Amino acid sequence: MATLLDSPDALRDPEQEQFRLEGWITTAPFEDLLQMQIDEAVSGRAVLRMPFTVKHSMGGGLMHGGALTSLADTAVAMAIKSVLNPGTHFATLDLQARFLAPVREGEVRAEAQVDGPHGRDFKGEARIFDASGQEVYFFSSLFRVARGQGYDDAG
Repeated sequence: MATLLDSPDALRDPEQEQFRLEGWITTAPFEDLLQMQIDEAVSGRAVLRMPFTVKHSMGGGLMHGGALTSLADTAVAMAIKSVLNPGTHFATLDLQARFLAPVREGEVRAEAQVDGPHGRDFKGEARIFDASGQEVYFFSSLFRVARGQGYDDAG
């Protein structure tokens, strides 16, 4: 199965000003929009936080599942960045989510860790906790480094 990372033309042009970030381990414009904060990203682990605001809610007044998924996915990406060379291109190939409890208020915290690389692949997991410390969400994923960056295909 072909993926976006199999075609170099599918990657954005990093020379375009609107895509330049201040650092390698930092939030991108989308993560800033969701008000994510990176507390830690080192040695294949990351901790991120995000407030629950009205704009992060769904119609029933609970935190939107897409916001939780974005936080978990970003936490795993920051864990991966903590072990890759700056500028390495990679992307989520597959993810699974398990919603364990609703979030009604406060800040949520994601704790992520990765295993890899295995060839070009990283396996990642993130757990999200609500303000009381209860686990509310579990996330597992597969990320892949784009071709031509010094990582071999798993064989």
